[in-house]
Amino acid sequence: MKKMWAFTIAFFSLKFCLILCSLTEPSCFWRIKRSEDNDGDLRSDCGFVLFTLESPIEENFYTRIINFRIPARKYEFFLVLFFAIDEINKNPYLLSNMSLIFSIIVGLCEDTMGVLDKAYSHQSKIFKRINYFCGIKQRCDINLTGPSWTTSLKLSIYSRTPKIFFGSFNPNLSDHDQFPYIYQRANKDTYLFCGMVSLMFHFGWTWIGLVISNDDQGIQFLSDLREEMQRHAICLAFVIMIPETMQIYKTRVKIYDQQLMTSSAKVVVIYGEMNSTLELSFRRWAYLGAQRIWITTSQWDVITNQKDFSLDFSHGTVTFAHHHNDITIFRNFMQTINTSKYPIDISQSMLQWNHFNCSISKNKKKMDCFTFNNPLEWLVQHTFDMVLSEEGYNLYNAVYAVAHTYHELIFQQAESQKMADPKGVFTDCQQVASLLKTRVFINPVGELVNMNHKENYCAKYDIFIIWYFPQGLGLKVKIGSYFPCLPQSQQLHISEDWEWVTEETLVPSSVCSVTCTAGFRKIHQKQTADCCFDCVQCQENEIANDTDMEHCVRCPEDSYANLEQTECLQRVVTFLAYEDPLGMALGCMALSFSAITILVLVTFVKYRDTPIVKANNRILSYILLISLAFCFLCSLLFIGHPNQATCILQQTTFAIFFTVAISTVLAKTITVVTAFKLTTPGRRIRKMMIKGAINLLIPICTLIQLVLCAIWLVTSPPFIDRDIQSEHGKIIIICNKGSVIAFHIVLGYLGSLALGSFTVAFLARNLPDRFNEAKFLTFSMLVFYSVWITFLPVYHSTRGKVMVVVEVFSILASSAGLLGCIFVQKCYVLLVQPDLNVLQK
Repeated sequence: MKKMWAFTIAFFSLKFCLILCSLTEPSCFWRIKRSEDNDGDLRSDCGFVLFTLESPIEENFYTRIINFRIPARKYEFFLVLFFAIDEINKNPYLLSNMSLIFSIIVGLCEDTMGVLDKAYSHQSKIFKRINYFCGIKQRCDINLTGPSWTTSLKLSIYSRTPKIFFGSFNPNLSDHDQFPYIYQRANKDTYLFCGMVSLMFHFGWTWIGLVISNDDQGIQFLSDLREEMQRHAICLAFVIMIPETMQIYKTRVKIYDQQLMTSSAKVVVIYGEMNSTLELSFRRWAYLGAQRIWITTSQWDVITNQKDFSLDFSHGTVTFAHHHNDITIFRNFMQTINTSKYPIDISQSMLQWNHFNCSISKNKKKMDCFTFNNPLEWLVQHTFDMVLSEEGYNLYNAVYAVAHTYHELIFQQAESQKMADPKGVFTDCQQVASLLKTRVFINPVGELVNMNHKENYCAKYDIFIIWYFPQGLGLKVKIGSYFPCLPQSQQLHISEDWEWVTEETLVPSSVCSVTCTAGFRKIHQKQTADCCFDCVQCQENEIANDTDMEHCVRCPEDSYANLEQTECLQRVVTFLAYEDPLGMALGCMALSFSAITILVLVTFVKYRDTPIVKANNRILSYILLISLAFCFLCSLLFIGHPNQATCILQQTTFAIFFTVAISTVLAKTITVVTAFKLTTPGRRIRKMMIKGAINLLIPICTLIQLVLCAIWLVTSPPFIDRDIQSEHGKIIIICNKGSVIAFHIVLGYLGSLALGSFTVAFLARNLPDRFNEAKFLTFSMLVFYSVWITFLPVYHSTRGKVMVVVEVFSILASSAGLLGCIFVQKCYVLLVQPDLNVLQK
């Protein structure tokens, strides 16, 4: 077990060293706190009073107090006070011949710094009560309070002395009608919510949790943030409003825990005051192991007690801090501070300071290993720039504002020559407040400080991320900045080289639904936020060429969607061409069958005087063979590139030639029947009449079909059409039938003729067996019916070139059936067995 623990420490230490070796100045800061400060206690506030003395400060003024311990957060405030006051007292142009000193307000900081106030009170009655001389009239010195606004609010109730609040901006203190003596040094977060939303949009975080305090400031922030998020299509996964009173908070704490821990949102915005139930919740969730990316303000720049090594972008705190210039001489002050003058042990206090500016070069090749059991030794070997927090910088400016105010008051005292009050003692609070309110000056780092500004519309923010380590260690890295005054495309700047810290480029996602890739579109779920959706594939011939598209785009008719449905491709124009194997085969079949039909016709003409040809009515046989030849040839109109003429001829020639063929078969059937039934002398007259009627049958039947075709062509003629559905990626040029009803009427008329022929032939099936023409005609009609009855369902179930092929094949098959069933047996007799071609047979 000891070996495993030693190995774990060695592994973390090695990785820690590698990280430190790669840090680049000045983008990172160390932050270290003792584990004793990680007990989750809320921070108490500090209050100071600044006043002047005409005599210089004694050398041992601050050394009367020694050996007291200062927690890190408050320690910073005292260092800033020591530094700023020392800097002012050395400035010959500010408070000349006067000394600026401070005291602590009784009741604030007394848990750790009350010792200092008590010690001062032994030496001078000035420190016994703030703003009060024993037996002397009240004086009006300026107070500095923070970082919690509630403390300043309470102090304002009991005192009319001017106060400067150096904590985060709070609108409750900006009402000068209600609080005329409170002035805030912090900038107003006018565009904080815009910066946060810009950061979310940059990293693609669309599913965000929000935790705020249940007060006017939190509700206003919720309203502003929600409106800005809606503009960028970002949704709130949950909103937790933490009550201010502890009693109500305790009754709902488990509900808040469940909301946060069960939510799929990995990014949570937390906004509100520290030293509140909101801070308790934040520390509680850290203790419960809630690994989230917290987006908040600089006052939430806290270290929680983490047990795991977690240099990871999957959780940490992203803070927005108002940009300010670095106080470079503060480093020199800390390095050369006179510990005999100030009650401070710098070497021991290093571990209690909040931030250090990394001075380690990225190109440094060798560095001593930093391990968790010797942080002090490691820190002593390296040089750091002390970096002020935003509250510390506000306090620094507040001290200078007081100094400039006192300087102006002393100048007015000298000008008016009124010595009712001692020099440097001010009793008119209205005058002090009036001068403090109008102070405008440039601080030593070159920034303009205006105490009368109501809000800073163009406050620039620096964006940091803090990772947590065991034993209260933390790493703070600047990852970018936000400046609302620039054009929108330039407002947010994220450093491109910050990712070297973890050697990872993947930023964790916080989305309700996975992004819909190209080729898919979003379908929003009912009763859920807009960021929650399902992804469904685009329909046929539709594309989505971007992610998270609401609607798919249909491709134009001359284009088609690729298999991924991400782009439209140009279709290939095609048709049943002679070059195609199928077109070539059908064309050869049509020509072959038409040639065979002509050969049969020639054979019949050659043997026209033989009994078998005479018995079949030579004229009808000639007409039938000629019509069948044209039936075979008309199928060629269906092959090749269609045009308007071929589209019209396809159906009309097919209908007319088949009508001639079927009506001829009907005439032959009637002829056969009459040949055997009307043989007696009394019936010969009737036979002659029937023969005349048979001669009129073909033209009458053909004329009816011509009328039907004419009506078809006049009402809704066939036309050239493009089929884009049959074959993927192709445009098939086909002939549209125009009126489908007319097409089926034409087919129905042919079917009725064929049915009549089949019926007459079937009734004559029992004629003498040797020469039974009726049986051949019956069988030919049966083949014809079989082909076209099969044709109809197959034709309607196909599209494109297959439809054309089915129709051509049906024409060839039915025509070949008629030719074979009626003429094959006769040609066999004529050519192979001529001995059977006699009258007796």
